[in-house]
Amino acid sequence: MIKPRRIFTYAFLIGASVISIFPFLWMVVSATNKSVDVTKGRLLPGSHLMENIRNLTSQVDIMNAMMNSLKVSVVTTLLALLISSLAGYGFEVYRSRAKDIVFNILLLSMMIPFASLMVPLYRMFASASRTVPTIGIDTLTAVVLPTITTAFLIFFFRQSTKMFPKDMLEAGRMDGLSELGLFFRIYMPTMKTTYAAAAIITFMASWNNYMWPLVVLQSPENQTVPLVISTLGSSYSPDYGVIMSAIVIATVPTALVFFLMQKHFVAGMMGSVK
Repeated sequence: MIKPRRIFTYAFLIGASVISIFPFLWMVVSATNKSVDVTKGRLLPGSHLMENIRNLTSQVDIMNAMMNSLKVSVVTTLLALLISSLAGYGFEVYRSRAKDIVFNILLLSMMIPFASLMVPLYRMFASASRTVPTIGIDTLTAVVLPTITTAFLIFFFRQSTKMFPKDMLEAGRMDGLSELGLFFRIYMPTMKTTYAAAAIITFMASWNNYMWPLVVLQSPENQTVPLVISTLGSSYSPDYGVIMSAIVIATVPTALVFFLMQKHFVAGMMGSVK
């Protein structure tokens, strides 16, 4: 016999799950309906999905925007994992009073909102445009560089490294491995769940990044997915069916990354080391 307390727990979890998944289901259903049906709040699937996709491709180059977002997100993720894990590993394995002070300063930088950094960053990249155009304004490189490492990721890797068995490093040193060899051949394979969790967080944040690309990207051919979707919604009479279909398409890569790596994500967030 099921206890009343457990029934209440299951009912609460089911209700919370329905509330959490409803916006996603409504988005998918709305992508199959006309704009007028979306504004009326229709909750039944329609037959206009392909029509909405055709209208979307005729209005904006969504595939080019997807490729731009994919380039930015993949490069940002790879560089962020490498640099942040090196920093977190160094802060934890090679402890000193000076390093702790630097780490505390890094943590304090998390209190600075990114909006306050956009003007000096823009001026810096505008200056770079005159000397090194490939990293200047209106380039994907300018979107990547300010986000390849964050204080949060460094903190995340340092905290996870606390669980790392230091005896493995000593054994590697006795076998003649260099310090970089210890990192790449022992630390990285052992901390794969931490890397998976950090990869999901970084990829999703980079894919959904809107503010900085809006400031630094000016050409339509360089726009990322969030900018294209924003353009669709800024018209005088937006077609909500088209907008919802664009959002569904934009959600697919992040959903795939999360579902493929969700087991490692949970283990990495719990700080387990395998």
